[in-house]
Amino acid sequence: MIDDLVPDGVRAQDAFGDVSPESSVPLFPAEQAVVAGAFEERRKEFTTVRGCARGALARLGVAPAPLVPGPLGAPSWPAGIVGSMTHCQGYRAAAVAYAADFAALGIDAEPQEPLPGIVAARIVTDTESGWLRQDFPAAAGLPLDRLLFCAKEASYKAFSPWTETRFGFRDFIVRLRSDGTFRVVPPGSGMPLSGTRVAGISGHWVARSGFLLTIVAVSAGRSPEARLARHQNHRPRPPVFS
Repeated sequence: MIDDLVPDGVRAQDAFGDVSPESSVPLFPAEQAVVAGAFEERRKEFTTVRGCARGALARLGVAPAPLVPGPLGAPSWPAGIVGSMTHCQGYRAAAVAYAADFAALGIDAEPQEPLPGIVAARIVTDTESGWLRQDFPAAAGLPLDRLLFCAKEASYKAFSPWTETRFGFRDFIVRLRSDGTFRVVPPGSGMPLSGTRVAGISGHWVARSGFLLTIVAVSAGRSPEARLARHQNHRPRPPVFS
């Protein structure tokens, strides 16, 4: 599924089931330490998504390496590589690229189900809600609040490691489009919003096999300092562990 979404230059692999921690995806000692004492379900998803990452890295010709969460929760990658992992119930995926080609990369997968109302109220701004009504037909048949969450999560995974900054979901402004694309206005970028156009970074989404999948891939050459103001007073947000 993810192969149909990633741009040229990005390599990816996904899985619709888990492998056991003792199977053919051996973990490095540093990775084993991360899930030491964790529940079996957590160890399985952790192992499977790293198997996906190893497969994606192999497609780039990069040898396996320990992929452990860093200070902000994002997994560390081999030198010269950017990447992202995601897992939700029934689906795991990883995507990687050379840092010479992409400055930042974020993916996220979610079940194709509506968000709980209390969560949606925290995620979706009034502006974004208006765009959803404007850009999607009433019979779209998609859980648009969950799709917006998925797009913001991919944006967070791309921009947080790139800028070494924590963000909240409402720090990103996202306009979803019914053609499978979206635009992201990153925090502090000063990019304009209007009724018809949104300046920002582009992303892509797909709804398939009961899942929502999003990707944000920022081409190399963009400077995080030029695009994002360093926020000193961000609301803290729990790390995204993968």
